[in-house]
Amino acid sequence: MKKIISRTLMSLLVAGGFAFQANAAEKVTLKVAHFLPTGSIAHWDMIEPWCEKINKESDGQLECQIYPSMQLGGTPPQLLNQARDGVADIVWTLPGYTPGRFPITEVFELPFFAPDHQNTTRALWDFAEKHAFDSEFAGLKPIGIWVNGPNYFHMRDTEVKTVEGLKGLKIRAASRMSNKFLTAVGANAMGMPLPQAVEGISKGVLDGLMVPWEVVPAVKLDELTKYHAEIKDEEGNGMATSTMIYVMNKAKYDSLPDNLKKVIDNNSGRETSAWISSRFEAADVKGREAAEKANGVIYSWSQDQVNNLKGASSQVAQEWVDDISGKGMDGQALFDDARALVEKYNKK
Repeated sequence: MKKIISRTLMSLLVAGGFAFQANAAEKVTLKVAHFLPTGSIAHWDMIEPWCEKINKESDGQLECQIYPSMQLGGTPPQLLNQARDGVADIVWTLPGYTPGRFPITEVFELPFFAPDHQNTTRALWDFAEKHAFDSEFAGLKPIGIWVNGPNYFHMRDTEVKTVEGLKGLKIRAASRMSNKFLTAVGANAMGMPLPQAVEGISKGVLDGLMVPWEVVPAVKLDELTKYHAEIKDEEGNGMATSTMIYVMNKAKYDSLPDNLKKVIDNNSGRETSAWISSRFEAADVKGREAAEKANGVIYSWSQDQVNNLKGASSQVAQEWVDDISGKGMDGQALFDDARALVEKYNKK
């Protein structure tokens, strides 16, 4: 009897050991890459909390190794390929850094299109899921897709209050649509990733940047720019915004066991996107406060001048419709659907 008990205990111990090894083997470390320093809102108030959440919900089986400031090599425009090629498992980036690769969803970057962070983000997720997942997000598992806050003019030493005052100024924007907007209103559009633009503004190569408030403290624009023009139309639409994406290599996602896929799924989608957008919304408040503390001059344009700005840039939307139609899609129908979703989620 003692031998039987001994053999039984030994079997249980061995089985337990194998079970432990199996569980240990299931731990997955995800390489998460982005282009800003650890002090940026995306790093400490979006990526880190998201990683902590999936770690907790997976009982420690999912963990992140975060690589800020392009620590995996390359430049910001290469992040998308790094995710698709598996250099990184997950990346945060801006579609605008790879012009032409997200032509459908960039409708949300058109001038005076987006009135609200979170609700416009919900509209964007629905629109992308319906029209762009199979094309623009091929090879990727979308975790979050959102809009940041209204992009305003942050000028080095030039106070601009009119459309005429923009003529010839060298201003950086993050996306193709925003660059078209700047060109349409007479500015000299300078498309470049944010780290390069910060160097440009510090050296006086650029006159200003077109970015949301949340960017200001992360790259010290409160020290590098003096004049900050907050521009919205009568409906509350900002003059521009940028779409952002937090995406996972699809093959990496597919390789996960079902229980870990479920954790990723539970932390992806429309409401995850809205939560991410809420973090950027909160950061806009802090960014504005940083400019105030630095004695920056914060002002608004007169509504007449805002209307002039809208009129001067109105062609950009039609150009987008024509461009999409030239690719064999119904550009007007896509525009109308995007606008209807924005109105649906922002209905008061």
